[in-house]
Amino acid sequence: MADPIPLPATLQAKSKLGKPQAQAHGQTEAARPRGARAATARRRGWPHDDGYRPGRFTGWIVPLLFLLAVEAGARLDWIPARLLPPPSELAHTLWSLAQRGELLPHIAASLARVAAGFVIGSVLAVALGLLVGISRRAEALLEPSFQALRAIPSLAWIPLLLLWLGIDETPKVVLIAIGAFFPVYLNLVAGIRDIDHKLIEVGTSSGLSTGELIRHILLPASLPYLFAGLRGGLSLAWMFLVAAELIAATKGVGYLLSDGRESSRPDLVLAAILILALLGKISDSLLRAVEQKSLDWRDARRQSSQQKS
Repeated sequence: MADPIPLPATLQAKSKLGKPQAQAHGQTEAARPRGARAATARRRGWPHDDGYRPGRFTGWIVPLLFLLAVEAGARLDWIPARLLPPPSELAHTLWSLAQRGELLPHIAASLARVAAGFVIGSVLAVALGLLVGISRRAEALLEPSFQALRAIPSLAWIPLLLLWLGIDETPKVVLIAIGAFFPVYLNLVAGIRDIDHKLIEVGTSSGLSTGELIRHILLPASLPYLFAGLRGGLSLAWMFLVAAELIAATKGVGYLLSDGRESSRPDLVLAAILILALLGKISDSLLRAVEQKSLDWRDARRQSSQQKS
């Protein structure tokens, strides 16, 4: 049998040096504390936060600092109170509305309109998004029209809805549903198109019907996109609420905005804006909690992949 071909001197030197270096590297990794290795794994992840974990009230720091700065500026006459009333005056305005029994009916009316419009718009968006996502024929028929309708501003719908539906609650709910529809629809269609085709091939080869394919593969795989669309749709529903309550409304937070403008009361306008901000934040937090509960499987899979790596 022929003798083995000798390695060049440079390769022999590298091979001799390679083993001790690799062994030393392995010993170094093994000798490092487990906490240090975990910190390194966290730094390699995204977002890059070096293991930072925010406190429960971290998000309140910036709003509270802003309110304190406005209060101090108003007290020191740096900010004209007729343009930007101090937070103490806003609190007094809200307390006066609550004492007169006017605040809760306005909030309840706005909540009912947003809830109804958001549910209607989201259900229609999910149905049509699934249809467009799984059918190229439906996409060719519907997608151009939806893209054109999406570009219409909210205020442009008001005259048409008044002519068609009158001045009761129906046009308000329909306008909010229009605002909630498009973010949910667009995100769901994007999520369906981003699904790995191998999953669909496995489902079809397993004999799943169209309904089972949607229920077991399409919807679970596109849930992150769907929840992103739902949160965007909820935000737009609150924005469209103000335009909706300009349609001959006598109750609602949007009505408070209009009343404050007509009576030249900036405190009432800012109080209504503050109520809208708080209601929007609370509703978004509730939806985010549902999202985190529904997507626990994704976090568990991410943690298991990090442990394996």
